[in-house]
Amino acid sequence: MTSAETLKSTLTGKELPPAIFLMGPTASGKTALAIELVENYNCEIISVDSALVYKGMDIGTAKPDAELQARAPHRLIDLIDPTEAYSAAMFREDALREMADITAKGKVPLLVGGTMMYFKFLRDGAAQLPKADEAVRQRLLAEGEQHGWPYMHAKLAEFDPVSAERLKPMDSQRIQRAHEVYEVSGKTLTQFWAEQDEQPLPYDVISFAVMPNERKKLHKRIAQRYDIMMKQGFVEEVKKLFARDDLHEDLPSIRCVGYRQVWQYLAGEFDYDEMVERGIIATRQLAKRQITWLRSWPDLHWLDTEDPNLLQSALKILP
Repeated sequence: MTSAETLKSTLTGKELPPAIFLMGPTASGKTALAIELVENYNCEIISVDSALVYKGMDIGTAKPDAELQARAPHRLIDLIDPTEAYSAAMFREDALREMADITAKGKVPLLVGGTMMYFKFLRDGAAQLPKADEAVRQRLLAEGEQHGWPYMHAKLAEFDPVSAERLKPMDSQRIQRAHEVYEVSGKTLTQFWAEQDEQPLPYDVISFAVMPNERKKLHKRIAQRYDIMMKQGFVEEVKKLFARDDLHEDLPSIRCVGYRQVWQYLAGEFDYDEMVERGIIATRQLAKRQITWLRSWPDLHWLDTEDPNLLQSALKILP
């Protein structure tokens, strides 16, 4: 029995327990608000961030430091080595387990992060996709690098037009995965999603999104945070990863925003200034995708990062 099934079976005929989703684009102030909530509301934090799961990747992911962790411990960070893979389905199972533990303690799970796909899988359930096949994956990545991802996107459209319509021609990671699923299983991603059983989240969720009320203000925060990360030693952090012989640019960990640009800089592909510029641009693009997800999220309470009474604005909405 999965964590969701176990929890659901204990709640039959009972009111669903509360949970909080605190979402937002990168650099919007989610962590600061989350820590204030922990200190002023009966809740505990579960990280919803696909980069924070990696050990040794701290500065570039803006991972909470020891001081912040002491004030408000974060669950589901530092789970795996950068060589390993972590999926949305794995996150859902882990998150449900941690949510059940927090609920059993009489507290409210506070799920904080910007990995919108994880939030969606947690809310709606995930299709049971086949496990990654490293050999197939590497061959597809090599084919994509050789012929270009628009070519791979066109090939995808031949056997899974629905997925191709949903993905952009340069979305290499998802295009590769769609090809891999089809090669390994003989079924398309679209088929897997159509066949999945609904797995509704057994919680009464209040969803928040925090961000500045103007895009240019968010861009300024992104640039400021990137400058802080560089001063904290981000390049030195990536140098340690670069020196390992078991890591390479095609791994999901190294493809994280910021890490890929520093990795390419260390490989001599461009100079320092261009690396910083590319990193900031990539972060802005990530924020744009996150905001697009949020605009379609139902029953969402929007909070302004620069609200001087931000904590009180959130607390007013909570039961």
